[in-house]
Amino acid sequence: MRSTSTAENSKTLSVPEAGRLYFNLSRNGSYAAAQRGELPTIRVGRLLRVPVRALEQRLEAIGASERNQGSSNRSEGKV
Repeated sequence: MRSTSTAENSKTLSVPEAGRLYFNLSRNGSYAAAQRGELPTIRVGRLLRVPVRALEQRLEAIGASERNQGSSNRSEGKV
């Protein structure tokens, strides 16, 4: 099992590793998320890998959009 510090040093992770480390998903859940496009993947030969940088950028973008929506909802009195 990889530690989070090892994941930070690696440029890619296997689909199950990425799902487990970032979302606490099972192996099958990780592959299902990848198939739906919820995990960014690249294919290297027969291997399906998750680029760590792309995954973290996607998470940051989602967090930023949720923060922006939350602040606009508060300014409109929707919260």
